[in-house]
This record gives sequence, structure tokens and C-alpha cells, in this order.
Amino acid sequence: MTQAIYDKYVSDHATFEASPGVNGPAWLGELRATGLAAFKQAGFPTGTRGNEQWKYTNVGPIGRATFDLPSAQAAEAVSLAHVKAVSPWDDSWSRLVFVDGLYSEALSATPADGIAQVTSLSEVLSVDGVQVEQHFGKYVSVDEDGFTAVNTAFASDGAFVQIPDDSEATAPVHLVFLSTGGPTATVSHPRVLVLVGRNSRLTLVESYVSLSDGPYFTNAVAEIVGAEGSEIEHYRYLAESDEAFHIGRTSVALQRDASFLSTSLSKGARIARNGLSVLLDGPGSSCVLKGLYTTAGSQHIDNHIDVDHKTPHGSSDQLFKGILDGSSRAVFSGRVLVRKDAQKTYATQSDKNLLLSEGARINTKPSLEIYADDVQCAHGATAGAIADEALFYMASRGLDEDTARRLLVAGFANEIIDGVKLAPLRRQMQSQLSAETTRASAG
Repeated sequence: MTQAIYDKYVSDHATFEASPGVNGPAWLGELRATGLAAFKQAGFPTGTRGNEQWKYTNVGPIGRATFDLPSAQAAEAVSLAHVKAVSPWDDSWSRLVFVDGLYSEALSATPADGIAQVTSLSEVLSVDGVQVEQHFGKYVSVDEDGFTAVNTAFASDGAFVQIPDDSEATAPVHLVFLSTGGPTATVSHPRVLVLVGRNSRLTLVESYVSLSDGPYFTNAVAEIVGAEGSEIEHYRYLAESDEAFHIGRTSVALQRDASFLSTSLSKGARIARNGLSVLLDGPGSSCVLKGLYTTAGSQHIDNHIDVDHKTPHGSSDQLFKGILDGSSRAVFSGRVLVRKDAQKTYATQSDKNLLLSEGARINTKPSLEIYADDVQCAHGATAGAIADEALFYMASRGLDEDTARRLLVAGFANEIIDGVKLAPLRRQMQSQLSAETTRASAG
């Protein structure tokens, strides 16, 4: 990271703090100051020595690029039709829309049932910020890396979702983070806080999408908390610009008998990172984590998954699939940690990749770290090209090679896509995959 870029983040932070819309309680100001201090200490993880978590992802291009703070005027030119054109969509969903990281009340639609609280963080803080203070910044640490630190330093608004005890949101909640791609490359620092009460249910969709083909930087942090007996169905849809940088950090904490079902659907950007950590913090808590990622050209995507089995009788299942083309790169890494007291744990971790070109590469490193002795755990990874035998078989049935390839790629991906319960999101993924495979065949 160059000194000039480092100095610009510090200077922009001073401008940000002086902006009229940046306020909030004293504790938030103190947290921002802590984030800035951590960023000043660490910068971005651009080094290679002793940098295990970023070993296969070079974020140097982010550290060398110049980004400006977004303008509030950008949202004025964005209509609901623009948002619908690039996002999975259903008019019945509740939604919060952020344009270049800034909340747009005009484009948002909060639930009318009075059950779920779906609003901006700034709105909650202006009325009663006790719940936010209890949880905000408690599940991610500014010491993790410079990206989390600088996100926290610029925290003033974001998405807030809360489901009270013994309740169920009557419709999915959709958080849309839209980048417009103005005359200069901008950076946004989206923040999400989700609290799901005891024995309650929520379906949550996060969409990171773009109206631009140009460069920009999205640096997102989400914290999700599931209380005892809660059920959370979560989708993370990433379809940024081909020239965009995206660093995403999601931290989940689950109490006794809580469950978290998450599916990430990602199209590679210039550099993209999906960092997900789940803490199973109560007996009987569980998570199922699935992902489908596609890359082409010189794109790069990194899935870094960490599951911490802290208590007994927990279970975790991971299945990620990648489809790589061109000279693109992908990374799957992470850890399943089973602590000493986490007996009767069940955990699996699997990453499977389909390489459509000779230039595509995958670095995959699933790992288990087990300190209990009464567990069932397994992990594995595969990578390979489309089998010639499969192509020959389909050719013998009258299919041309391009059609056969598209069908085989679709069959590989459908194990993930078919598990998407929300029809609009499933259709969006099917359409996107079809476009990607058609482009690959044409190339």
C-alpha cells in the first residue's frame, strides 16, 4: 500500500467526520476512532510474508488504487427500474436500497406488518440505539485486517434488521447495495447488523450489484446474530462490475439450537473476497453453507470460510462449487475448528471446481482443526475439466459440442442453484450462468 493512498484514506476520514450527516452516539465515534487507529497501524494486507489468510489473493491493486468518497447526489439519478434491472427482485419483499453506500429512502420499502424492524442504522440510532450498541462491532474485530478496520472507521449508517422473539418476517428482507460508477472511482463501506430473536425466522437477501462497467471498491461488513432456536435463511448475491474490487466480511453468531442456512452466489470481479465466519456458540446450533462462484477473463474470487464449533452437538456442512474460465483465478480456503468441549460434532467441508480453460487456476485449501475426540468430520476438494467421455456421450445423442458443454456446466451448478428457495433469485442465477457459459463458448 503506497504512502499516498494511505494518506488519502486518513484525509478522507477527516472530511467524512466533518460531514453534516455524520453523527451518532459517543460510543460509535469511539469505535470509529478505534477503527482508524487500527487501519493506521496495519494498512491493507498487501504483504506476502506471514500473510496466510490472504496467501493466494493479492490485494496490492486495491492498495495502489485511488478511490473517492461517494456523492449523495448519485442516488438522484437512480430509479427503481435501474435497481430491478440488475437485482433479483420480488415486489413483495421488504427492501433497503443503498446507492454507493448511502441509504436511499425513496428506493426502499419497509414492511407494513409491524413484525420485522427493517430500517437504516442511522434511523435506529436517532431513536434508541441500545440494541445497536450491544451488538455493533462485537462479532468482527478491527484487528482482523485493514479492510474491517477502515470499514469501521467510516461507519455511520447501514442496514438494521431485527426480528423480535417468537416471530417470523412475513416476507424476505432484501438489502441492495448498488454501485453507480460515476466519473471517478469511488469506495463505499456498507455495514449490516441483523438480530433474530428467540424461536424466530428470517429470510435475508444481500445483493451487491452495479450499473457500471468501470472500477470502484465495495468494502462490506455484516454481523448476523441468531438467538436460541432461531432460523435464518441467508443469500448473498454478488454481481459487481468486471473492473470492481469487492471485499466482503460476514460474521455470524448462533446460540443454542439456532440454525443458519446460507448460499452465496458470486460472479467474479477484478478482485472479490467472500469472507464468512460462523460461531456455533450454543449446543445444537448448526449451519449449512453453500456457494457457487463463476470467473472468466482475468477475474479473481476468494472464498474464505471459517466455522468455529465452540459447544457440543453442533453440525456444519459446507459445499462450494466453482466454474472457472479464461485466465481467471479462484481461491477456497478456511477452517473448521472443533474445540475441546465440542463433543458430538458433525462437520463436512467440500470444494469442487470445473475448469473450462487451460489458463484457469484454483487454489483450494479446506482444513480441519479438531481438539475433541467424539466427532464425525470430513473435508475434501476436487478440480478438473469437463470429461471427454461425457462430451462424447452427448455427441452420440446428437448434441453439438457447445450445447453439450453448456448442459454439463448447468448440471454441475444446479446442485447449488436448485437449493435456492427464492424463485426470483434462482431465475437470476440461471440466467446469469447461461450468459456466462454462452460467452465462454463464444470465446
